[in-house]
Amino acid sequence: MAESNSPLSIKTQAPNVKPLVIHIIGLGVTQRAELDSPARDALNCASWVIGSERQLEVIDHLLDSHVNKKSLPPLRELSSWLNDKSKSADADKQIVVLASGDPLFYGIGRWFSKQFSAQDLHFYPAVSSIQAACHVLGLALQDTDVLSLHGRPLAQIRKTLKPFQTLIVLSDKLSRPQALAQECIQAGFLDATITVCETLGYAEQRITNFKVTDLSESDQHFDPLHLSVIKTENVSNIKKGSNTKALILPSFPGIPDEAFMTNAEPGKGMLTKREVRLAILSLMQTNNADVIWDIGAGCGSVAIELAYWNKLVQVHAIEHHADRVACLEQNRARFGVVSQLNIVNGSAPECLSDLPSPSKIFIGGSDGRLTELLQMAWEALPVDGLLVASAVTENSKQHLMNFMQSRENAKDSELETLQIAVSKGSQLAGQLVYRPSLAVSLFKFTKRRVL
Repeated sequence: MAESNSPLSIKTQAPNVKPLVIHIIGLGVTQRAELDSPARDALNCASWVIGSERQLEVIDHLLDSHVNKKSLPPLRELSSWLNDKSKSADADKQIVVLASGDPLFYGIGRWFSKQFSAQDLHFYPAVSSIQAACHVLGLALQDTDVLSLHGRPLAQIRKTLKPFQTLIVLSDKLSRPQALAQECIQAGFLDATITVCETLGYAEQRITNFKVTDLSESDQHFDPLHLSVIKTENVSNIKKGSNTKALILPSFPGIPDEAFMTNAEPGKGMLTKREVRLAILSLMQTNNADVIWDIGAGCGSVAIELAYWNKLVQVHAIEHHADRVACLEQNRARFGVVSQLNIVNGSAPECLSDLPSPSKIFIGGSDGRLTELLQMAWEALPVDGLLVASAVTENSKQHLMNFMQSRENAKDSELETLQIAVSKGSQLAGQLVYRPSLAVSLFKFTKRRVL
């Protein structure tokens, strides 16, 4: 079930109206639910039981005739229904919501935790399909990674696939096993295997192992109630029978420049180069709560890496050149950061007013408006926020020096600055030579409270 991020008002009840009490019960991996005493007691006290058609069938033998059953609607509709119930004067407001296994591990419980106070929620976990698959296959759960693509873009797998990995994937109709196999092949994992676990806990349970090269071309039908276990080996750079290079999925910061799509030859174009990009990533020190503006994002190498290495950060990449925006969009899909990277096709600062307030800002390009952008960015940041900017030309560097002086006069920041000059090796007449690139100056300003 995909989650909604829309603001809700379920937590607000009218005075003297009894609040809802919601019991979220995991059913386990079984065809016929067997609940422990606390979960059975909650079920017996419920006035409403909400679940999918399959879940209601699994629990049917335990339900009393007086209990109202409701098929689980989309979350927006469920929100509205619960809102109406919370405002009603009914004396009995005990509601049971059915979950497949562990409600708080890629389950509906997380959505309820965001909408309701903890004292109104009661959770009853059971064995999840992920645990059941590990036991069937003899896998230690701590040695696996888990990815849910249920209601999420298939491209997100590109953020997670790594060499020598066991990855358990919860999927939907857009991420069926054949699609997962094709993603593995495109990423160069030609020797990977996918084990499809169908209808776990049912009489017709089926476990089937495939090579990705066979599965990608298969028309086999799989039960909707399934998960896939991907085991990768090392990556192969060339697809069999093809001269096309495999998609480079990084396993450590510092994605090669050639891996990005640009409007020039590989590794060239409007791209912050790897050595400088690594320094920027280090200066930015991204964390889970960050909202980042990347102003003048170009083809997106900095924005991509900021989003790729942290699964919760939100990055807004601002770029107005149409050809660079096109490359930025291709790179966003290429590296699977489709849910974390928002592309803003426009010019700064005019397009910034509609964006969420930032905790950190990177300015990589300014189209001659650096002084204006620095001041605007500084005003937008909270105390302890970070502003990192780069300069190649002496003119841009002077604007940053002037801004640095303003911050020193105001005594409202801490400064860190460095200059990076890189020379890369190449061949000239059969001899090794180092060709220097233009030096890049980086400035990091940390906003402090004026005492």
